[in-house]
Amino acid sequence: MLEVRAEKLRREVLAFAGAGAGVTQLHERAIELVGETVRTDLTCWAMLDPETLAISSMTSGRSRIPQQYEPLLAESEYKGEDPGTFAELARSGRTVARASDLPADAVAHSLRHGAVWAPLGLRSEVRIVFSVDGVCWGAAGFVRSGPDFTDRELEFLTLVAPGLAVATRAASVHAPAISGRGDQGPAVVVTDAAGDPIALTAAARGWQDRFDEVAPGRLTVVLRAATFGARSSGSGIFKARVRDAEGGWILVRATALIGGDEPQTVVTLEPAAGGELTGLLLAAYAVTARERDVCADVLAGYATSEIARRRGITANTVQDHLKSVYAKAGVRSRAELAARLRAGREI
Repeated sequence: MLEVRAEKLRREVLAFAGAGAGVTQLHERAIELVGETVRTDLTCWAMLDPETLAISSMTSGRSRIPQQYEPLLAESEYKGEDPGTFAELARSGRTVARASDLPADAVAHSLRHGAVWAPLGLRSEVRIVFSVDGVCWGAAGFVRSGPDFTDRELEFLTLVAPGLAVATRAASVHAPAISGRGDQGPAVVVTDAAGDPIALTAAARGWQDRFDEVAPGRLTVVLRAATFGARSSGSGIFKARVRDAEGGWILVRATALIGGDEPQTVVTLEPAAGGELTGLLLAAYAVTARERDVCADVLAGYATSEIARRRGITANTVQDHLKSVYAKAGVRSRAELAARLRAGREI
């Protein structure tokens, strides 16, 4: 019975994505479908940036997490201390993680469990990641106040994860490019140790509406995530592409400021386009490593004979790679392929 339900869900979400649904619309529908088998009080689904595993978009079920708790959840995901973060689960190679299966001491000291779920009376949690071809495209968390999630529910989530991964990957390319709004100067925010803004440029203030169109207080959550993401990163740098309300892309970068009595982080915001989206789009189209090389040469303007010489392959092989990429990206020529990859949207 579980296999039948899982297969039905897989077919529906793939058809939904194939019809042009964006990630938010896809996850909204998937929340309804999964909810028919796995009961939750709160659920939140995310698209993950496949290169950084940072959260790019968040979609909630009918009941939303109270806004005051969202910055704490962002801190728990990126501070590097909580067990069972989405990124940790994705890197582990596992698909599903139930909180009750994690070390009890780690859960007891978890910011997510102690400062968010406990005050809301939510005792049980399970998390799932959506990975395909070794790349993670999304994740979802489920929490409830009643009995713990059963092995049968975990089995169902494991069965549906591959289909959700393919559908999320497909939906990720159904987005317009972020429209230009004129040059307002650099959008820069300086945050304190808690990830709260203490100074910002006028341009950064103008970005608040764009983030809050997604959800009230969204910029606060993004700043908290960027701050703790930069501090916990080995490089000291945080970088992520996040979605706006129209499904476009925003590039968020952060790094610690040097000097000063208190820790401070600088966060920048800008439209993501061109090279910042090329790698993501190639991954979304399931382009192979060799096909990526050929695409890079096409974007650089090399002719077929030059690509063949650079890559040590024949001209016919170059054409075969390009035909494969055209089919995956839904284009018919080099010009269309270059336009698709540079614009970051359907053409």
